[in-house]
Amino acid sequence: QSLQHLSVFSSSLPHRPLGRAKSSPATAVNPIKHLFTTVAPSLCLSAGLVYDSLMLKHQCVCGNAHIHPEHAGRVQSIWSRLQETGLLSQDCSLDCFYLHKIRGRKASLDEIQSVHSEFHTLLYGTSPLNRHKLDHKKLLGPISQKMYAVLPCGGIGVDSDTVWNEMHSSAAVRMAVGSVIELAFKVAAGELKNGFAVVRPPGHHAEESTAMGFCFFNSVAITAKLLQQKLGVGKILIVDWDIHHGNGTQQAFYNDPNVLYISLHRYDDGNFFPGSGAPEEVGSGAGVGLNVNIAWTGGVEPPMGDVEYLTAFRSVVMPIAQQFSPDVVLVSAGFDAVEGHQSPLGGYNVSAQCFGKLTQLLMGLAGGRIVMALEGGHDLTAICDASEACVSALLGDLVRDRLKPDLHEKMWNKLHCKHWPCLQSLSQTSSPLLLAGSPVAPGQSERDEAETLSAMASLSVDVDQPGSVPENREFNRSVRV
Repeated sequence: QSLQHLSVFSSSLPHRPLGRAKSSPATAVNPIKHLFTTVAPSLCLSAGLVYDSLMLKHQCVCGNAHIHPEHAGRVQSIWSRLQETGLLSQDCSLDCFYLHKIRGRKASLDEIQSVHSEFHTLLYGTSPLNRHKLDHKKLLGPISQKMYAVLPCGGIGVDSDTVWNEMHSSAAVRMAVGSVIELAFKVAAGELKNGFAVVRPPGHHAEESTAMGFCFFNSVAITAKLLQQKLGVGKILIVDWDIHHGNGTQQAFYNDPNVLYISLHRYDDGNFFPGSGAPEEVGSGAGVGLNVNIAWTGGVEPPMGDVEYLTAFRSVVMPIAQQFSPDVVLVSAGFDAVEGHQSPLGGYNVSAQCFGKLTQLLMGLAGGRIVMALEGGHDLTAICDASEACVSALLGDLVRDRLKPDLHEKMWNKLHCKHWPCLQSLSQTSSPLLLAGSPVAPGQSERDEAETLSAMASLSVDVDQPGSVPENREFNRSVRV
C-alpha cells in the first residue's frame, strides 16, 4: 500500500535538581551506500534534517565558549559533519537516498504553552525586540521578576550552568522548539519517513515553570502535546537516552495514558543530576505504568557501556514499546553517555555506534516514524560520531555490530512487570536481566533462553563472528528498572 497513507492515524513528582556540574568534528568518511536503492522510487520518502544558524546566537555574553559546555559549536559541528559525509541531498531526484533539509521556524508562544505556564513562556520566550507586540499587562509580572545569576565569567544565567542572552536566547530557544515541531509534523503526516533535529539549547530538563540544566523549553514534550492536539496522534513513545534523566518530560506526561516515556539514565541512587528518575516513579492515575525509568546505579567503576544499553533496549525498552504499539516515536537524543564525556557531564563508555544500533531497533516501531532531537552531549567528536551513526541508521545503512564485549550483571527489578505482561516471564526467573534479541515468551525453554543469550553475545564482537561468546567476563554491575 502506498506510503502516502501514513498520514492516517487511528487512536488505538516534583524533584529539585542536585546541581550540574576541541577536537575536530569532522573526519574522512566514505560516502554511505544505502539500502533504499532496492526500494521503488515511487515508494521512497526522504529522511528529514532540520537546522538553523539562529540557534548559534544563544551564547553567554562573556563570549568564551570554552567555559560553557552547552555552546554553539555543538550543533555547528554536527551540521558540518553531516555535510562532509555526503548524507545531505543535493539533487531532488535523490531525496529518498539522502537527508532532506527542511526549514525550521520559531515556535509560537501558544505552542510553548501547551507544556509550559504562561508566566514561564513569556519569561523566556520574549526579548526586547518582540515584547512590544504582546500585551504589556501580561508581561509586567514576568519582566519585573526576571532574575539572573551573575556567573564567574561575567555573564548572566538562570543558574550557574544555564546561561541567558537577553537579546538572542529567546529567539534561539523558540527556533529549537519550532524546528522539532516542524520536523515531527512532516513525519507524522507522511511527508518524510523519519528525521533528525540538530537543535539547541536542549529541552528535556525544562519543567512547566522552571528552566534548568541548560534547558528553557521542552522541545520534545511540546512536540508530543501538539501531535496529540493538532494531528490527533493516538499513542506516542518518547525514548530519552541522555545520560541525565528528563525530569521535565516525565512531569509533562506523568498521568497521560497515551504517552509512554522511557528513560535510560545515570541515577546513582538519586545522587546524579537532576536527582529524579527513580524506578519507583512509574506514572500516576491513568498513566500508571507508562513512565519507565531504567536507572543505572553504582557510579562509574567501571562505567556502563554498549552491552548495558543493548541489554536494556532488547530486554525492556523494545518489549514494552512493542506492546504499547506507538503511532510515532520521539527520541530525546542526548549523547553525553558516549565515551569521552567525563563526570559530572557523563562518565559512561557507550560507543557512538551503539546509538546507531539503538536507532535501528526503534525503527521497527510505528512504521518507522521516528523523530530524533538533539539533547545533551558536549564532546564534539563524540556527538558528531553519534549523530552520524543515528542519521545513517535513519537512512537505512546497516550499523555493524562492532560493540564492546564488556558484560556486567543487571539485577532485574520487578516493578514494571505488573504493568507489562511482556516482561512477566523475566520476573519469574532468578537469572540476571540478560540481553535478548526478542522478549522471552512465557514457557520458553532453557535452551531457547541460552540461544537468546548467545544472540546477545554476538552483538559484542565483530559482525563476521556471529554467535561467539566473550569469555571470562564478570557480572558485577546493577541496573534498577
